[in-house]
Amino acid sequence: MGKQEEFVLRALEERDVRFVRLWFTDVLGSLKSVAVAPAELEGAFAEGIGFDGSAIEGFARVYEADMLAKPDPATFQILPWRGDGPATARMFCDIVMPDGSQSYADPRFVLQRTLSKAAAQGFTFYTHPEVEFYLFKDRPGDGAVPEPVDSSGYFDHTSQGYGRDFRREAITILESMGISVEFSHHEGGPGQQEIDLRYADALTTADNIMTFRVVIREVALGQGLYATFMPKPFTEHPGSAMHTHLSLFEGDRNAFFEAGAEYHLSKTGRAFIAGLLEHAAEITAVTNQWVNSYKRLAGGGEAPSYVCWGHNNRSALVRVPMYKPTKGQSTRVELRSVDSAANPYLAFAVTLAAGMKGIDENYELPAGAEDDVWSLTEAERRAMGIAPLPQNLDDAIAVMEGSELVAETLGEHVFDFFLRNKRAEWAEYRRQVTEFERTRMLPVM
Repeated sequence: MGKQEEFVLRALEERDVRFVRLWFTDVLGSLKSVAVAPAELEGAFAEGIGFDGSAIEGFARVYEADMLAKPDPATFQILPWRGDGPATARMFCDIVMPDGSQSYADPRFVLQRTLSKAAAQGFTFYTHPEVEFYLFKDRPGDGAVPEPVDSSGYFDHTSQGYGRDFRREAITILESMGISVEFSHHEGGPGQQEIDLRYADALTTADNIMTFRVVIREVALGQGLYATFMPKPFTEHPGSAMHTHLSLFEGDRNAFFEAGAEYHLSKTGRAFIAGLLEHAAEITAVTNQWVNSYKRLAGGGEAPSYVCWGHNNRSALVRVPMYKPTKGQSTRVELRSVDSAANPYLAFAVTLAAGMKGIDENYELPAGAEDDVWSLTEAERRAMGIAPLPQNLDDAIAVMEGSELVAETLGEHVFDFFLRNKRAEWAEYRRQVTEFERTRMLPVM
């Protein structure tokens, strides 16, 4: 048994931990959890905890259902919201088959595989997400319009407000679990919040995002509120993004930084951006995986709908933030399409794969767009070579289906399941008769 496993077993006794929750995600990014008693954990480290993989979205067919969840001791944390009684802890798991091989259906393994390929070339991939979400006064009923907790706007400060107290409690819990928060503030929509997590390696960040979602929902419930990461809950208000800052490091050196270069962006950084742009349409079904995701992308404002990059341009798909002269290590790029409901393991995997393809194939970075891309006419965008992102889930699926890059990154099992699931979602969505149709058509037809 390794030192990390021994540390966890000691911590269980010292902290009076009575339950350990083992977490993993399905292909769609839904969190799964099984609770084990501390006495069972040593066996779980050695052999894993068995479960029926055919009951998990995208994991296995019935005749190959047996799977094992093996806890990763490096992810051990006490859950601080579980009350004053005996403690409850959690660990993320790697999913393995009965023969000990890792499951190709496990989204965490999809990301680990992609990170390993980059590591073989000397790169460590860091991500820094800005997570937006809405707070409602209570859980909306079926079809009901939710009521936001406030009517405040971007960066508003209110002396008395749900959001301020909510963010303070949520951040206190996140910090107690070792998840560092960089900024928090009220976002542009009524009841909309943003909490930015400090940069970390992509696997740690993906684990942190899954924990973040649980913490946000737990704190909301504790305050009699309801939190949602739905990409676009309101027609008239901004959607919830997860703008993600990306960087590659070679050891302690930022591979995107080059002193004296334009925007201090190295050849590696430029090729990475070119890869993101070249494969943007192919990866959109993963970074924006729900039918509702495309309501946000079509909403204008700062939601990207076109494939372009720019320096400090918040209407572009990829933004190069303003350079800080004394902080060359902070040189990074920001991908603005990702929404808060994405599966972070798969989203980070395809994002890294697209950027690395640009580096491997030495893609040339096209000219940047410094105008507000939304304000340009279609003719102007065509003249500048700015193509649209997929405009709905059906378009995104069609482009992804022909992508060798996404198929190779996700692996055959995840790739096929994801496409089948999303086709079914789109087919169900197309059959729905909406309030828009009834309002427009019933009175005149």
